[in-house]
Amino acid sequence: MLEIKRLCWDEYFLKLAFLVAERSTCRRHHVGAVIVRDKRILTTGYNGAPSNTKDCLELGCLRDQLKIPSGERHEICRAVHAEQNAIIQAAVYGIDITNSTMYCTHSPCIICAKMIVNAKIKRFVTCQDYNDENFKNLFKEAKIEFLKLTIPKLEISIFL
Repeated sequence: MLEIKRLCWDEYFLKLAFLVAERSTCRRHHVGAVIVRDKRILTTGYNGAPSNTKDCLELGCLRDQLKIPSGERHEICRAVHAEQNAIIQAAVYGIDITNSTMYCTHSPCIICAKMIVNAKIKRFVTCQDYNDENFKNLFKEAKIEFLKLTIPKLEISIFL
């Protein structure tokens, strides 16, 4: 008989972040974020151009054209990061994300980390590293729990 393993909550929400990432319009990284409190999804976000503007799928990647390494010169990038979009969605729709957990496909850049601290998110769960480790000291000082899991199985496992 086939053994059935039910996902724990952290695996479940992290796996959802990967589904959200499929909406990304970035040519370099598809990143997704899900903000959760009390096992309820509050908001989601993925990386891409600001609303109603041309994205990198249409225009190409300026960072690639200029040969800018990942994790550097964020201001050159056209995209709003997944973490930023998830926080912005909470602001737009009046959703309180205080004391929540953010699940994200990648660890945050320092700019996103500052926003996470000020949004009063208390926990951050990921499984992949972004090329910027400056968030670690900030999270430690702000007492944000950081958890890095192994990458979840990225396929749907159900019995039909």
